[in-house]
Amino acid sequence: MLPSRPPMLSRRTLLVAAGASAMPVLPALAADSFPGFVGGLRAEARRAGISERTLDSALAGLRPNAKVLELDRHQPEFTMTWDRYRATRLSEQRIANGREAFRQARPTLLAVARRFGVDPGVIVGIWGLESNYGGYTGGFGVVEALATLAWEGRRAKFFRAELMSAFRILDHGDVTAQRMTGSYAGAMGQPQFMPSSYQRYAVDFDGDGRRDIWDSRPDVLASIANYLSRSGWHAGEPWGQPVRVPPSLDVASTGRENRRTLGEWMRMGVTRADGRPFSRGDVPAALVLPDGAGGEAFATYSNFNVIRRYNPSDYYALSVGLLGDSVVA
Repeated sequence: MLPSRPPMLSRRTLLVAAGASAMPVLPALAADSFPGFVGGLRAEARRAGISERTLDSALAGLRPNAKVLELDRHQPEFTMTWDRYRATRLSEQRIANGREAFRQARPTLLAVARRFGVDPGVIVGIWGLESNYGGYTGGFGVVEALATLAWEGRRAKFFRAELMSAFRILDHGDVTAQRMTGSYAGAMGQPQFMPSSYQRYAVDFDGDGRRDIWDSRPDVLASIANYLSRSGWHAGEPWGQPVRVPPSLDVASTGRENRRTLGEWMRMGVTRADGRPFSRGDVPAALVLPDGAGGEAFATYSNFNVIRRYNPSDYYALSVGLLGDSVVA
C-alpha cells in the first residue's frame, strides 16, 4: 500500500498504486500522468469515430503494465550464429508438430493456396515460427500493452498509432477487448500481426463475419497467405534451396543484393546440395551464406524477399522456408 502522502516520484520511477508491492518498479513517467494520457487517447479515438461503447470496454480499469516495460527495456542483445538459430527454430519436435498440423489443416491449406497462390509449406512455416502452430500466442492484453508503450514514450508515435488501429478492430466487432491478447509489444494471435497489419491483411476465410486470428484456423492461415500475396508472392515459385559453393568463390559476390542467373552461378561452380541439376539457368538468384564462408549456403529467389517482408531477417526467412519444406516433404 502506498503511504497517504507519497514522496515525489521522479520521471524514472513509478509504483503502480494497486498491488504495487507485488509488481516491479516501472521506470517511466510520474504515476499521475497515466489517467491524463488515457483521457487524451479517448478524445483522439472519439475524433476518429470510435464508439463510446468500444472505448468504455477497452479502457475500463486500464493501467500501465510493469512487465511490458521490463521486457521492452531489457531485450537481450546478443549475436546468434545461424547454426544456433537453426537448432532452436528447426528442432525435430517443431518439424514433427508441423507435420501433424499440416495433416490436420491440409484441406484448409489447399483451399487457401488456391485462393491466394501461396505455397502451403511457407504458410505453415510462418505459422510454426510465430506461434508454434497456434500453441502460444502471448498472454498480454493488447490494449494494455500498447497503451503502456505509447505512454512510456520511447516509441510513442508508433505504439499510439497501433493502439488506434486496435480500437478500430474492436469497434468493428472482430474480437472483444478481453480476447484481444498477444505479445508484450502488441503482436496478436497466431500470425502475430500488429493491429495495423491486421487491418490490412486479416481475412474472414471461414465466413462467420469476423476476422479471427486467435481461434479460427481458416482465418489464421488465410491471413498469413494474404499477407504474402499482397507483399508480392510469385505463385508456383520456390523461396530458395540449399546449394554447395566452391571454396574459391569470392564471398563478396554473395548476399541478397548480388543477384545473378543460376547459369552464371553454375559457371562459378555452384551446384544444388542434393546433386541434381538446376531445372533452369535463367532464373535470377542470390547466394545467402548465413554463417559466412565454409558454412551452409542457399540460392534464394524473389519469394525469399517476400518472406522477409513478414520479418526482415535472413535467418527467419531461411527458417520459414526450411521448416515448410520439411513439413510438407
